[in-house]
Amino acid sequence: MDKKNIGVGLIGLGVVAGQVAAVLTDKADELAEKVGCPLVLRKIKVLPQDLSRPQARQMPTTLFTTDDEEFFREPGIDIVVEAIGGVSPALDYHKRAIESGKHVVTSNKELIAKHGTELLALARQHGVGLQFEASVGGGIPLIAPFKHDLVANNISGIFAIINGTTNYILTMMAREGMDFASALKQAQELGYAEANPENDVEGIDANYKLAILASLAFQTQVHPQDIYREGISRLTSHDFRYARELGFAIKLLAIAKQSDDSIEARVHPVFIPADSFLAKVDGVYNCVQVEGDLVGKVLFMGEGAGASATSSAVVADIVSSARKIALGIGSISTWKAVAGKSIKPMDEIETQYYVRLNAADQTGVLAQIATVFGKNNISISSAIQPESDSKTQTAEIVIMTHPAREKAMQKALGELEKLEVVNEISNFIRVEEIEGG
Repeated sequence: MDKKNIGVGLIGLGVVAGQVAAVLTDKADELAEKVGCPLVLRKIKVLPQDLSRPQARQMPTTLFTTDDEEFFREPGIDIVVEAIGGVSPALDYHKRAIESGKHVVTSNKELIAKHGTELLALARQHGVGLQFEASVGGGIPLIAPFKHDLVANNISGIFAIINGTTNYILTMMAREGMDFASALKQAQELGYAEANPENDVEGIDANYKLAILASLAFQTQVHPQDIYREGISRLTSHDFRYARELGFAIKLLAIAKQSDDSIEARVHPVFIPADSFLAKVDGVYNCVQVEGDLVGKVLFMGEGAGASATSSAVVADIVSSARKIALGIGSISTWKAVAGKSIKPMDEIETQYYVRLNAADQTGVLAQIATVFGKNNISISSAIQPESDSKTQTAEIVIMTHPAREKAMQKALGELEKLEVVNEISNFIRVEEIEGG
């Protein structure tokens, strides 16, 4: 196909979209050389308030439109880049672009997590590409390796730190002894956390990203609602101190495992061995450990967020799409959901546990607690009483278990809460014995 240039239409002008527009303009000659012909930014669909952004004022007014119809009528757009996030109206924009024969590039993790299978099938049907490298890990190459480089592998596990905000907060709590609220406030002041941090600290962002990675890795549609999710707001300085004393670090981990015909997928805080590589990933860095039968363990690491890192992945997808257009290649996606695999209920997960509780400081308390665990077939690995308060006659007790079923553990916790000698279950955290130093 002899193309004099390839047109790009951009939806949105937020932080990432603004950076993408800048890269397309500032690196026009360099990108043209990589594609084989110029990339031309033809139209930007914005909201009225976007027109007051400093970057918008530096660009020709003819580039902008606030009207959907005008954007999609614009002649010469070959690639639509969606950078507004969320499901509505992004899903309609994706469908409209694909059905009109345009390639689509997005960084929208929520949309791909919830509707990726549907959109990939639609793109295949219309012979165009759907690229979403920036949806997970920002600038870290993750999607392409899962789609291409690792396809010969039977992937058994994914262990991922895929939210820089929570990793920064946990790092400050571990290193500086900060409480959760102080660490969150610092993350917000540095621009690592939003004013409303719920998506990050409650694990929602990591949930979307794991749904995408697990779906690609296991050739099965893993929906966000299939994934057990728990945030980091219950963690305290006590937990970090005991973790350190016991030889562990605390991370918010996105975990997906495949065995036989079942898949487990979960996002929650975990104790991981302090000498494991993931335990050493601090600050805003992301790291994904993938385990395959041929490749063994491989790691992908980098700063997962930020406009520059994310725009790097978006522009790479634009260039990839443009090359296909220049060569006359349509959709080459072969991803299809394989039937017969089920999502394992959280109740059936088996792992070790850390339990911290406050109890009466008197003889026989540990025996009562041990009886509850024993009745539920949970074996105690260790039990320590590191602190007691003579004034209140209470003690803090920390218990580590051997591997046990989640269902049994939840039942035991419910029974412990009813014991008169137990004042409260302060926290319980799952333990993941990840190998690799």
